[in-house]
Amino acid sequence: MILKTIFLGLEAGGKSIVILNLDDAERLGVLSLGRVTIRFDEVEKTAIVHTSSKLIDSGRIGVCKKVWSDLGLSEGSEVEVEAAPFPDSLYFIRNKLNGRKLAHDEIREIVEDTVDEKLSDVELSAFVTALHSFGLDLDEATYLSLAMIETGRTMKLDGGPIVDKHSIGGVPGDKTTLLVVPLVAAAGLLIPKSSSRAITSPAGTADRAEVLMPVSLDLEEMRDVVERTGGCLVWGGSVHLAPADDIFVRVEYPLSIDPLLLPSIMSKKRAVGADLLVVDIPTGRGAKVKTIGEADLLAKDFMEIGSRLGIRVRCAVTYGEQPIGSAIGPALEAKEALEALMNRGSVVDLVDKATAIAGMILEMAGKTDGKAMAIELLRSGRAEEKMREIIAAQGGDPDIAPEDIAVGDERFTVRSDRGGSVLWINNSSVAEVAKFAGCPKDAGAGILLHRNIGDVVGEGEPLFTIIAERGSNLRRAQERLERVKVMGVGDRMEMLIHEVKERPVVKRSFTLDR
Repeated sequence: MILKTIFLGLEAGGKSIVILNLDDAERLGVLSLGRVTIRFDEVEKTAIVHTSSKLIDSGRIGVCKKVWSDLGLSEGSEVEVEAAPFPDSLYFIRNKLNGRKLAHDEIREIVEDTVDEKLSDVELSAFVTALHSFGLDLDEATYLSLAMIETGRTMKLDGGPIVDKHSIGGVPGDKTTLLVVPLVAAAGLLIPKSSSRAITSPAGTADRAEVLMPVSLDLEEMRDVVERTGGCLVWGGSVHLAPADDIFVRVEYPLSIDPLLLPSIMSKKRAVGADLLVVDIPTGRGAKVKTIGEADLLAKDFMEIGSRLGIRVRCAVTYGEQPIGSAIGPALEAKEALEALMNRGSVVDLVDKATAIAGMILEMAGKTDGKAMAIELLRSGRAEEKMREIIAAQGGDPDIAPEDIAVGDERFTVRSDRGGSVLWINNSSVAEVAKFAGCPKDAGAGILLHRNIGDVVGEGEPLFTIIAERGSNLRRAQERLERVKVMGVGDRMEMLIHEVKERPVVKRSFTLDR
């Protein structure tokens, strides 16, 4: 069938999508979410079909941006359109929905079709749901990791060993990476750190780092920075190390499930050539992993997959029942991290965690008494000097000072209505209020904690301050405080947690950050 093209101007999430008139679709024998092959000037493209009886006239085909650019179309171009078969990967997805274990070549084909945009969001949702419902064993997790590596870009660095660190996330204010990278690089090791932007949290490592320097580097620029300085802090989305993962994340997010945690992390580490890896597993009531037993089991899986991929892995089970440091939000966290590198103030928990993790990496690389070495690198100013080298190499201002970092002017301080000690801090509520204040889009928004768990507080004394760039966001955050509680203050932990008077609707907090 010959049809004339209409440019729809739709991004369509980067997918290859076309819209057919319902009559034309019926004549071709395709339904909505079926496939068609489109040919133009000897170039061929498969696209997913949507249908409409009014938006597109018969004899026309509406084309999204991806198909338009791939085929080099113009308005009114005549293209040949015919029905295309469903990809074989759909049958493999159906097998997983029936509880069958998938083979290496089957998983490889699913991942290839995902990257090639041959699978619709409905089909990808079915795959992710099947992984969540039936689980994936270590063989399948290894196959997924390998397939995600093979369908993305990889980086090779001279010298070594190549080291890396990763946190599974879930704790607000965890700007540890901003200290670990310069600490490790200052010790003479190579640490090519790619990180995510926030998905469900107030700030991802890339958001924090972007306050100090550009992070959207391509793979060649990333390699150049590491070769010059020993380390980098770049946004993983710009280097395309495992593009399938970015697609899977878009599906996982609305479903509030994360069955691809292990292969997602390990594929990116192998893609940058990591030989040694420390995985941070924050643990506690307010974290993604609730108990030390669960953390140890997860650590076992990370270490097993690492051995299969040629990466030596150690895991750090860390305290995750309260935010790290006092600052939550991109600019506030970048400022606090820079102050810590400059040995200004005293952010004990941040420094303790960063030097412990950096120390583990140093010892894996053959150094003696790694934590003591990391503490000395920080105390001597060598870590700060290295961070400024990295900032300069990535195009930032190496002379940036904490007071140069702009934060919001709109503020509201929450004060304690009673005296006592801070008994608990709800991480989910902290993250939620910070996001209502404008995080991470407004880099200068966030929360500044004045008290941590165990601190004594008097009636009327400050607990935390909400910071926003706009008054409307500050009001939204204040209104949210009426529905959530961020801190608990009292003389002792009360035995009654809460009373259930009606059938509850259980809403679980969900963290999805890579």
